[in-house]
Amino acid sequence: MTRLRPLLLLCLWAAALPVLAAPAQDDAVRRTTLDNGLQVIVVPNRLAPTVTTMMNYDVGSRDAPAGFPGMAHAQEHMMFRGTDDLSAAQISAIAAAMGGRFNADTQDEVTRYYFTVPAQYLEVALRLHAERMRSVANDQSAWEKERGAIEQEVARDLSSPDYVAYTRLREQLFAGTPYAHDALGTKASFDKTTGKMLKAFHERWYTPNNATLIVSGDVDAKQTLATVGRLFGDIEPHELPKTAPVALSPVDAEPIRMATDAGYGLAYLAFRAPGTHSADEYAAANVLATILNNPRSALYSRLVATGKSLGTQFALDGLREAGIAYAAAAFPKGADSDALVAQMRDVLGDIADKGASAEQVEAAKRQLTTRNAAARDSIEGLAEQWSQAVAIDGLASPDAQLAAIRRVDAKAVNRLAQRMLDPDQSVLTVLTPEGSGAPAAGDGFGGGESFAPSHAADVDLPDWAAKPLASIDTPTPRVTPQQSTLDNGLRLIVVPTDATHAVHVYGHIRNEPYLQAPKGKEGIDGVLSSLLDYGTRKHDRVAYQAELDAIGAQASAGSDFSLTVLPEHFDRGLALLAENELAPALPKEAFKVVQAQTAGAVAGQLTSPDFHAGQALKRALLPNDDPTLRHATPATVNGLSLADVTDYYDKTFRPDLATLVVVGDVDTAQVRKAVEKNFGAWKAKGPTPDVDLPAVSANKAATVHVPDSARVQDTVQVAETLGLQPTDEDYRALELGNQVLTGGFYASRLYRELRAERGLVYYIHSGLQADRTRARLAFEYGSQPDKVAEANRLIADALADMAKAPVSAAELHRAQAGLVRQVPLGEASAGAIGMGLLSRVENGLPLDAPYRAARAYQSLDAEAIQAAFKRWIRPDALVHVIQGPAPAS
Repeated sequence: MTRLRPLLLLCLWAAALPVLAAPAQDDAVRRTTLDNGLQVIVVPNRLAPTVTTMMNYDVGSRDAPAGFPGMAHAQEHMMFRGTDDLSAAQISAIAAAMGGRFNADTQDEVTRYYFTVPAQYLEVALRLHAERMRSVANDQSAWEKERGAIEQEVARDLSSPDYVAYTRLREQLFAGTPYAHDALGTKASFDKTTGKMLKAFHERWYTPNNATLIVSGDVDAKQTLATVGRLFGDIEPHELPKTAPVALSPVDAEPIRMATDAGYGLAYLAFRAPGTHSADEYAAANVLATILNNPRSALYSRLVATGKSLGTQFALDGLREAGIAYAAAAFPKGADSDALVAQMRDVLGDIADKGASAEQVEAAKRQLTTRNAAARDSIEGLAEQWSQAVAIDGLASPDAQLAAIRRVDAKAVNRLAQRMLDPDQSVLTVLTPEGSGAPAAGDGFGGGESFAPSHAADVDLPDWAAKPLASIDTPTPRVTPQQSTLDNGLRLIVVPTDATHAVHVYGHIRNEPYLQAPKGKEGIDGVLSSLLDYGTRKHDRVAYQAELDAIGAQASAGSDFSLTVLPEHFDRGLALLAENELAPALPKEAFKVVQAQTAGAVAGQLTSPDFHAGQALKRALLPNDDPTLRHATPATVNGLSLADVTDYYDKTFRPDLATLVVVGDVDTAQVRKAVEKNFGAWKAKGPTPDVDLPAVSANKAATVHVPDSARVQDTVQVAETLGLQPTDEDYRALELGNQVLTGGFYASRLYRELRAERGLVYYIHSGLQADRTRARLAFEYGSQPDKVAEANRLIADALADMAKAPVSAAELHRAQAGLVRQVPLGEASAGAIGMGLLSRVENGLPLDAPYRAARAYQSLDAEAIQAAFKRWIRPDALVHVIQGPAPAS
């Protein structure tokens, strides 16, 4: 299960606003409130044959009983452990077989559960929601198992200095109120929690008159409302407890200073902001945050563009009755953080005293309008924005949020800035980077008991799930990419669809810095990437951003480049993107700033545990002379000249290795005309470079421990190289086997064994990673140090078991269903469509590769999976990299 990380999210509420538009009659939003109080909203979208169901319960961390700050979070976990009529195994088997995404998150004021699945399984997803509203098992034995997993989650978050700092910051901003803690909880509170307490919590809050159900996607709205009425209508409501009030006191302004294991430092100045229930004031706060995040802002211009900071951000974390606004600035290891903080205070003080201009306010509103249109171009995004507006913010619809944005003027923004950016009511947090010890190699873990994994039970499903999930239908594409090649070699792929509200452009130039950066000039690609932010030969940095702001466009240049723009501004937006990509200024004065910033960032990175862990994994998997072992150092970066960077740009930015994807309600011929006009004169210089890394041989077993003093939990990577390609039949068989191992949460072997049954890990992810020349199988999990050895043994045993015997018929069907039914989700957002197409081009795959894979999955049997694991997987050759405390051996 996931929870939102407010410190890492930038203006989430604003990013979720829609554009006001009159929908077609058959796609009208429909809503009702059942007699039992359940509010239901259906938002049709025809982008892909998928649907998202999002159930929002009006209960969160602020409603936890005194002394039990994680109660709502614990109940969220237990919703996956079974009901009176469904076992945990059945819930997981149904969710896995639907093939979509399913998860939950606990926030301050809402707990949210969602499924994103192929549209034909809408009723199955709704039945799961209904079953869990009716009852939850919450027996003591199940809680004791889940408690191990949730305490692993606590340990994971406490291993993040950013998270620990955020919790301390909240405690000071909101002392004595329900907002003083987030949803995570503590080990001490979970040790006191019982299954009986959780069941009472569910009975108290999980009632239809305390819930809002959002359904978005390719659905018939009227029919969906009828189905919801049939499934939920007989669930009895009851009176709800009162919500604890939020009574704010003066802020404790004591600074927070901590160490971080990152390669750079962070300084935060946090302030109380308006709550989301103050719609107009919160809209003004979003406009202010957008102004301060703009590259034209004083925050960026005075700190980043002058080299005083590695990067800045102004973010807003909205809660109902009060929010958190904070300015953040990154600095290199060894920098004077106090001086940086003083400069941040000066910038924010100027904004509070002098205010923003009317032009800045209108530019921010245009940017928010485009961002909001783009957010609608995702089926999950639609459910998210409606959930935010209705279930959290208490508004009639997301249109009310946008209406509030449109009402904002400069007076409102400046009034708010003067009140909110009060230095006496702020909390300073400084995270100073510290290095870690050197990695310690070992031969592996020995001794101890070895446990063979027990297979996931082949559970019987209720008829309402078994019948619709029995047959696996081969998916067919909803969108039709139309591709052509310009005379200069640029590959153009256009995906016309009338289900989007913005036009999305995604570009990629095939490149490989490990091969193309001259020896001794490592880091040149990073310097070039940052230097592209400094304008074009026609417009300097500020003027170029002003041109984007004039049309509300969001654009970025580089070997990966992109544009998001409203349809009416597509031609101008594309011209600006091409101007930055093909004619960057690369100014000398900016080069010196970027060079110093990059060298400082690299110096800190080289001492960070993350860097040591990444290098340790590569050294264990790859030969000593592998080009990917090259890395930047302060010396290589400081040795660069502007001529070096310009030469690297000329050799690597070339149309014959570039692909441009355009997704939106566009005409293909007109798009090609616009692309030819703006990118047609782009010419390649010199011979075509080799951008494919050499193939590698099989690795040997190794274990490396990377000390990380900031962590209380270990992050473990387990991997081995494979000698096959994504086009091989065995590759598809291995993907099916991997789905058996970790796909579908509790329905998978390793999730059941490592989390559900033994409580060894909070999460375990695995997957095949492949490009044109290399492939590997990789696992990652988080675990307490004394549980790492057992978890590693169980993973190795599970891999060996896959080669010893065929998977069961139920496991095979579940794996095939899961992977085949995931395919439509690759078209459920404009971003998924565009990035998916670019990925296939990069890896030399056909554009319809997912659909070909779906047919391959259906043609494979259990013996093929067994044979592939026997042929390619070497459990005795796994590489283990453990980052964190020293594991018990």
